[in-house]
Amino acid sequence: MNASQRRAIFERLRAANPHPTTELHYRTPFELLVAVMLSAQATDVSVNRATATLFPLANTPEKMCSLGEDGLIQQIRRIGLFKTKAKNLIATCHILLDQHGGVVPNHREALEALPGVGRKTANVVLNTAFGEPTIAVDTHIFRVANRTGLAPGKTVLEVEQKLLRYVPAEFRHNAHHWLILHGRYVCKARKPECGNCLIRDLCDFKAKTV
Repeated sequence: MNASQRRAIFERLRAANPHPTTELHYRTPFELLVAVMLSAQATDVSVNRATATLFPLANTPEKMCSLGEDGLIQQIRRIGLFKTKAKNLIATCHILLDQHGGVVPNHREALEALPGVGRKTANVVLNTAFGEPTIAVDTHIFRVANRTGLAPGKTVLEVEQKLLRYVPAEFRHNAHHWLILHGRYVCKARKPECGNCLIRDLCDFKAKTV
């Protein structure tokens, strides 16, 4: 895939959805951080259902620490890995209070030092909460990047680095959202809906569906 094809892909995605954003519900950087941490191996729908009752009770590090690990578990127990996530979230809240004045840091090193926060979560927070042109590569984006030929790679980090190199600067801030939505609703894992795809003619995937 060449540069003109890549540009055309993002021009079409932008035309169809000029202002993409995460499907996770949040109002503050802290709420976004919590939602993204909860979303690992869980659907956005299940996370939004849990945070709809959690955030009115605990939408700051102080309140979440007061809720405690057991109280948090009661709020998120329908989400996968809820015990581990509750442990990490409470530990993260203590670090935010002790080291960052209760504020979510806006730089990668500090974010990735938080329990349960890896590169993907840090990228989402940096992009969505702080406007950084990062690209968080999840399973959807990894699949789309490889299947279409947009930025093929054997590892998540390789795909991320290629996307940062290949995606034109004007599209970089929103690229994560466009690609994840495309992978979630059109370029699906088992049966991509190529017949409904905006970028069908620009895609290198050989086994296109009708």
